[in-house]
Amino acid sequence: MPLRASLEQPAAIDALIARLDRLGPEQQRQWGAMTAHQMLCHLSDSFLVGLGERYASAVDTWWSRNVIRWIALRSPAPWPKDIPTRPEIDQQRGGTRPDLFARDRARVVELMRRFAQPDARFGRHPIFGPMRRDDWMAWGYRHVDHHLRQFGL
Repeated sequence: MPLRASLEQPAAIDALIARLDRLGPEQQRQWGAMTAHQMLCHLSDSFLVGLGERYASAVDTWWSRNVIRWIALRSPAPWPKDIPTRPEIDQQRGGTRPDLFARDRARVVELMRRFAQPDARFGRHPIFGPMRRDDWMAWGYRHVDHHLRQFGL
């Protein structure tokens, strides 16, 4: 993948899907508290927030909208581990509960593909605030990549 992989690149989506296909329900995390199955539901919930179809409480500040967002989406550095998520997309709090692993994995893929469609409409990121399409595409890639790395993929 290029330095700035994005969901605008079909090859980047295909690579993420291939990694998701290698994820199993018993895969052990390398950090954090989520199980592999909870992580799939977290990704789906997060894409729904991005699409404006699920609520997540906002905690954005000038610093997070400008500085942190730039670092998170444009820096080659990996995202830090153990950053708390919003309670509405935390599977141990208000997030969607896991159901069937294969179905929940297919849901992530379906939402990721819908998210990447040219006509997709976006909501507001709870930490980064309003974002342009190219920021959302970078965020989508980096968010999925971050959690796949969490499970060694």
